[in-house]
Amino acid sequence: MGNQPATTIVASSGGYKDRPWLFRFWNGMPLSVWIPLMIRNRFQVGPRRIGMAFLMVFSCTINSVFALLQSLFLGQRIARTPIEHQPVFILGHWRTGTTLLHELLVLDSRHTYADNYACFAPAHFVFSRPVLAPLFRHLVPNRRPVDNMALSWDRPQEDEFALCNLGARSPYLTMAFPNRPPPDQEYLTLQNAPPAGVGHWKRTFLWFLKCVTVRQPKRIVLKSPAHTCRVKVLLEMFPDARFVHIVRDPFVVFPSTINLWKRLYKDEGFQTPRYEGLEEHVFDTLVRMYEVFERDRGLIPRGRFCEVRYEDLVADPIAQMRRIYEELELGGFEEVRPALQKHMEGQADYQRNRYEIAPELREEIARRWSGYIAKYGYAADAETRRHGDAEKEEGRHGEGR
Repeated sequence: MGNQPATTIVASSGGYKDRPWLFRFWNGMPLSVWIPLMIRNRFQVGPRRIGMAFLMVFSCTINSVFALLQSLFLGQRIARTPIEHQPVFILGHWRTGTTLLHELLVLDSRHTYADNYACFAPAHFVFSRPVLAPLFRHLVPNRRPVDNMALSWDRPQEDEFALCNLGARSPYLTMAFPNRPPPDQEYLTLQNAPPAGVGHWKRTFLWFLKCVTVRQPKRIVLKSPAHTCRVKVLLEMFPDARFVHIVRDPFVVFPSTINLWKRLYKDEGFQTPRYEGLEEHVFDTLVRMYEVFERDRGLIPRGRFCEVRYEDLVADPIAQMRRIYEELELGGFEEVRPALQKHMEGQADYQRNRYEIAPELREEIARRWSGYIAKYGYAADAETRRHGDAEKEEGRHGEGR
């Protein structure tokens, strides 16, 4: 299919391209992380993103100062903080409903989470939050550009962004320089990453979770699609962790993921993106992710794993959340049920993006992701779509005659 776009995106939302004064994730980096990132990418900032780069120098300097202050005043306290309640990890490919599941699980008052401010400013958020979060609240859009979901400093966020801003290697750094070869792909699964790099990743992750725990010493609910293929490493760190895995119709996941990366490349990148090889990257990433996940999921102890389909969660969220609580042995579901019902009532008018994909691309998805489709029960949906496409084609031919 080459590099030509094969999806038609319907109901896409507005954004903030080429407005350098609005924050990007990278504005949370200290200089010690920002400068090496620029060196690795040979300072290849696009002409239209020079303003972003200049703003980075200013914001990274502030981050470095506040990180030093946090280390001086809170460093020993953070280092001594135990993680008494091992985390709940939400697993699943991008655009499968991990954000929805994250927001539902953190409604439980016994749980805490890494929010947008913590992931944006991970080097100092414990110390700086009372001052900087209110000061900069107007620089955060009210809605996520990719799907129009509500956005604020306090809402849950992927911890992978925090790891990037703390200097851990991550495939997410592709967003910063999207026209260069994707870096750190071995850190998606961690299985082929150098031992020193994995060790640094673990230490960085643990330190961040200690910071989250200092603010609220509760069980942390974490969401990062990349964790889907890191189960073995996560169990090494947290043997009693719980995992909930969500899957979704791959014929929706593929165009939605393309839309996600296009949006993030455009909004977060220091280059005007060309999107070269993006479809192949999305195809390959799911296959790599699930080869490792299917191999390692058996390592999770009984009573520590649950699996849910997005379609079932949306159709009956209360029943599915009850099942998750039962299978993960979390307890206390009836106490959190009123908050779940209120949250879902507030989401009743939410409009999801709709996608139209060409029949040829649909066939390619069915072929490339056949393992996922068969494993998670979407084969019947694929067959229905094929028949639908055939009927549409016959209709078009009939009209022509």
